[in-house]
Amino acid sequence: MSDSTPSPSAVSAPTPEEPASAASADEEDEAPPRRPGRAWRIGLVSVLAVVLVLVLGVGALGLWLRHSLGSRIETIDDPFSAISTRAPQQPVSADRKPATNILLLGSDSRISAGDPSQWEAGAQRTDAIMIVQVSGDRQEVSVVSIPRDTWVEVPGYGQAKINAAYSYGGPSLAIQTVEQLTGVHIDHFVIADFESFEALTDEIGGVVINLKTPQTLAGTQFPAGAQRLNGAQALAYTRERKSLPGGDFDRINRQQSWMRAIVSQVLHGGILTDPTKLYGFLSAVVRTMAVDEGFTIDEMQSLAIDLRGLRSRNINFLTIPTAGTGTSDDGQSIVVRDETADTPFYQALAADTVQEYLEAHPDAVPRLPGTAN
Repeated sequence: MSDSTPSPSAVSAPTPEEPASAASADEEDEAPPRRPGRAWRIGLVSVLAVVLVLVLGVGALGLWLRHSLGSRIETIDDPFSAISTRAPQQPVSADRKPATNILLLGSDSRISAGDPSQWEAGAQRTDAIMIVQVSGDRQEVSVVSIPRDTWVEVPGYGQAKINAAYSYGGPSLAIQTVEQLTGVHIDHFVIADFESFEALTDEIGGVVINLKTPQTLAGTQFPAGAQRLNGAQALAYTRERKSLPGGDFDRINRQQSWMRAIVSQVLHGGILTDPTKLYGFLSAVVRTMAVDEGFTIDEMQSLAIDLRGLRSRNINFLTIPTAGTGTSDDGQSIVVRDETADTPFYQALAADTVQEYLEAHPDAVPRLPGTAN
């Protein structure tokens, strides 16, 4: 297992194949600022989403190891069967598989999803909501964040913040609400908790983040430049807001820089070729999530094999276009939709043409600098 307290000394810059490790746009993203709260968790859960489709069940794992890991994944009874109206599936063509769309939620209470008997209406909300799309040609992955306070129509409940859907009706209503909003057919559902993410960062030997200024993180002073941070230091880096010139605007860049650094470390840090490191890392991952019963270890393996040539530069970290913040009629602070901007993006997502859309409209969707264009 890798050292859980990496040295704080500066490290060498990564190769062009590893843009995630040290290339961070901490304070210069064009995305609109987000409201304070638990938004740092969006970055953490995005990492899980990417790791899930890239790593879990890769062909090199033996049957015993796959069974051992698969048996620890908490499963959710079919959340799709209770949905009466679904977004249409993408048509299948002879030369291209359909995209795979995974709805990923982050919550403090994963057991409320994995064990429906412990779920109580109104007791749980989701701090992170995102769609992870694996393109049909398996050349791109898009991680699309939906701000939790986005004001939408929740089927059967009227206008509400989108994170209320899970609170009102669990996984099924969350899926239905996202499908109704975006028109994107959801194939799988994952809900994750966050307690293990500090340990997860330590499990891979820390992550390399490019610090634009000298700063103190979790009691350790760092100079500017590419630094290897352990879990506690990386968490402190992403949680900071008050000292940053752009507040939440800057903090979102830090969150996304951390998630991209983890992906790069997994892909390029020797984890996939070291059985001990791989087993430790995957064991930490499976402790954090519950999945729909149809998202089997075999399907995860199939996705992982299809994506074995993927590089971190081919992963888009995006946020839906919004019109900023506002106030609802009943006095809630909300994120306001920008339908002029988000509707064509949703159409591209549903049609599996995100890459083409981003190329034609490079400024239409907030995204982390340095991801695929």
